[in-house]
Amino acid sequence: MPELVIDFITSLDGYASAEGWPGWWGLEGPEYLAWLGESPEQDYLVLMGANTYRLMHSFTKEGEPGTDVLTGLTKIVCSNTLTEPLEWANSTLVAGDAVEAVRKMRQDGDRSMRTIGSVALCRSLLKAGLVDRFRVVMFPVITGATGRERIYDGYPDVALEMLDSRTFDGKIQLVEYAPTVLNGPPGTP
Repeated sequence: MPELVIDFITSLDGYASAEGWPGWWGLEGPEYLAWLGESPEQDYLVLMGANTYRLMHSFTKEGEPGTDVLTGLTKIVCSNTLTEPLEWANSTLVAGDAVEAVRKMRQDGDRSMRTIGSVALCRSLLKAGLVDRFRVVMFPVITGATGRERIYDGYPDVALEMLDSRTFDGKIQLVEYAPTVLNGPPGTP
């Protein structure tokens, strides 16, 4: 069965973005950008919601470093607000229940999937028990005053088993886990 990887880029305090800050908080370095270019998941379907689609497409049009590779990837955009045809190359719209659509792609498909951003979509996929790996790249900045989109608000309790970790450019930390959604804190019925 194809796997599903949730992929987040975050500030240390758990924000997906921050007002006035550039992509990657302006802290991307050559090791990190090289890793993005060599990602073993290049052939995975990329899942995203409408907001992430709009943002990432604008980054590619503006020439944001490291985003040019996204245009060539196969993107599945889960949205009930966007309409076809989608402007960004290699993008397919999936309307309706995103969780059921992804569940069907996992059951009937042969390509693994990963997300980019898409906080609400990722929360729904995790709650549904569809996620195999949860990967977070933390940038060394706290954006408490300007942070937008707190990633983990509304998430269930989740146990995380460490699969991998890595440091890029002496400052950016990648952590990768296998998630298990919990019914509550350990030891409760």
